[in-house]
Amino acid sequence: MIRFLQSGNKAAKYILGGFLLILAVSMVTYLIPGFMSGSDISRSNVVAKVAGEEISTEQVQKAVAAQMQRQRYPDAFAAFIRQQVVQQLIQQAELRYEAHRLGFTVSDEELRDDLQNGPYKVYLFPEGKWIGQQQYENLVTSSGGTIADFERSVKDEILMRKLVGAITAGVSASPAEIESAYKAKNTKVKFQYAVLNLADLSKQIKPTDAELKAFYQADMARYQNSIPEKRQVRYFVLPDKDAESKVTVDASDISRYYSEHQQDYRLPDRVKVRHILISIPPAGPDGKSDPKAVDAARTKAEDILKQVKAGGDFAELAKKNSQDPGSAEKGGELGWVVKDQTVAEFEKAAFALNPGQTSDLVQTSYGFHIIQVEEKETAHMKPLAEVKDNIEKTIRLQKASAYLDKKVREAEAAAQKDDLDKAAAKVGALVITSNPISRGESLPGVGAAPEVMNAIFATPEKTPPQSGRYPQGYVLFQVTKIDPSKTPAFDEIKERVESDFKTQRGNEMLQKKVQELADRAHAEHDLAKAAKEAGATVKTSDLVSPSSQVADLGAMNSQLSAAFSLKPGEISGPLNMGQKGVVLQVTDKQEPSLTDPQFTKDRDALQEQLSSQKRQQALELFMANLSDRLKKEGKLKENKQAEQGQGRRS
Repeated sequence: MIRFLQSGNKAAKYILGGFLLILAVSMVTYLIPGFMSGSDISRSNVVAKVAGEEISTEQVQKAVAAQMQRQRYPDAFAAFIRQQVVQQLIQQAELRYEAHRLGFTVSDEELRDDLQNGPYKVYLFPEGKWIGQQQYENLVTSSGGTIADFERSVKDEILMRKLVGAITAGVSASPAEIESAYKAKNTKVKFQYAVLNLADLSKQIKPTDAELKAFYQADMARYQNSIPEKRQVRYFVLPDKDAESKVTVDASDISRYYSEHQQDYRLPDRVKVRHILISIPPAGPDGKSDPKAVDAARTKAEDILKQVKAGGDFAELAKKNSQDPGSAEKGGELGWVVKDQTVAEFEKAAFALNPGQTSDLVQTSYGFHIIQVEEKETAHMKPLAEVKDNIEKTIRLQKASAYLDKKVREAEAAAQKDDLDKAAAKVGALVITSNPISRGESLPGVGAAPEVMNAIFATPEKTPPQSGRYPQGYVLFQVTKIDPSKTPAFDEIKERVESDFKTQRGNEMLQKKVQELADRAHAEHDLAKAAKEAGATVKTSDLVSPSSQVADLGAMNSQLSAAFSLKPGEISGPLNMGQKGVVLQVTDKQEPSLTDPQFTKDRDALQEQLSSQKRQQALELFMANLSDRLKKEGKLKENKQAEQGQGRRS
């Protein structure tokens, strides 16, 4: 429900969530000299160029590092995050260019208003008071930026919100679309279904050796190099937990960290609330809601308020009556709400109450609310005593990481200078010799570590020892033997060939027989009779909705959804359910009435959901067309070699 109560037109923020996140994470990109230097795209340090604006490998690296640290992703995620970052930085540049081309601008006054009332308010205007120019400069420059860099990035956020707002303005779900979605969600069907099982058909297949050999020869590509490459390695492990035991954190470390990161511990004014919502219909083209519907909603809300004031259980009344789909089942709980998170009327009423107090009726564009405040906190800084333990853990991890990085560099240098055994002895580690292992297997004592295995399988035989990072530490290894992949002879994999043969022939038989079953059922207008002739099992489902499960078949949102497009008595075509082939015949169908109270209850949520989807689609289409246009105009150029080179260096 918090989402529905957002003040103003916040749709753009939700749709642009990925863009704005990477904008915030990658503010460091503005600190790079030559950001707009106009150099040639062929340079190895330029990933892309959008209308003269360069995106460098250094920008990408810094943005990836910032996001990895912020989200605490393991190293294995780096390549995936890098792809996202490059794409998002390109899209940001495209949006900036298009916004300027269309004449959008951001004034200094708009910047000041956003800093005072937007997401940075909690840091710059705690309790509504300006922190002062000096503290503002200290706050911004502590992360390595400048005031100009920071304010330019905020203007970019505002600029993109303006553009996206223009793109999605007026995009919403129509009444017909809402009604159709409600019917699709709540229609129920009952049906007979006939099932043919792949396992039963496969048992009937008994191939000869000659057939298997012919299958093997005809499908040799399937078995080409199917015995994977294996490698033998010698290695030792430097675990993170050992490094953590080697470092210390004292009171001065904790105090210094707390002082340098005070913005992380500043809490805004907030209230913990729950509410009951009696919704009203959306405003029509004239900007007004149906007055009769509004009066009816007010009367119902007033009756519930009387029950609350008379000592009624707020949570139970919310569960029974609230039309907020996000909080009703939780007794109206919304959790902690901060200022600028909800519409103005709701916020004003909530923050005016003390813990335990209940509001009178509060009307917003969503309907009538009854608000109850459970807890209330004024803006404050978390005291050091409250966050001391978490700070100590953070510092310990940072020190342990630095300590371990140093040890790994030393061990790798020693291993390359002397040998792996002497390097292991210096750090008190044990060298292990593995059996031949394939890329998908794990090293004993290391566990699943695809990044380490990728490094092992990218290293030539008997090259100097290398290191690889896995989530719990480092592995120093040397590849001692490589057994290349090979193609097995028929006798070596006869059992697998037979299994493949039966699966393929079984699937062919299943498709043929279920098609025959469907054809016979349509010809005879009788599924049960056709199933009996085909030797298929016939069962009957319960009355099910699109979100239901059917025994033996699974979820109705699979191919079984075909049932909802049929009328009673109609028979489906053949449905491939993987290990089963199915034909069904609808025996009953119940569509919901649009006069049901449930439709009134669900309508607002459906409208928001469908409208959000349509706005997302509108933005995606705009971005796709924009990229295509810029490419055709020669204003978007990507340097794939630079990006690939960067990926190899990481």
